[in-house]
Amino acid sequence: MSNPPQDTDTVPYIAHDEFRAGLPFGHFRIVVNPELARRYVVQRTRMNLVAVLVIGAGAVLALSGQSWGGAALVAVGVVANRLVRHKAGRILLHLAAQDPAVYAEVTTQGVLEVRRSA
Repeated sequence: MSNPPQDTDTVPYIAHDEFRAGLPFGHFRIVVNPELARRYVVQRTRMNLVAVLVIGAGAVLALSGQSWGGAALVAVGVVANRLVRHKAGRILLHLAAQDPAVYAEVTTQGVLEVRRSA
């Protein structure tokens, strides 16, 4: 009898507990889709809302006469937004390691792929 054909395109699912236990020891190869990770992390952390609020507060300060304080808040809002987008992969990995719901969501949506190391 022959063995049934195996689908080589799918990655076997790894449970969150196993993922969390093996991650510090390098038992897994992690592949993060950078574009999807940026979108997911910005949405999950609500970074756009935070950046708009901080930049808006800086603009209000600048218009009310506190130009240095306003400029500093605008700069903080812009830099924080860019930093979160730049470090989205690391942030996503941290969120997935801490929360089983996030891990399940990102692995099923194709944002994060976890494979066993050879």
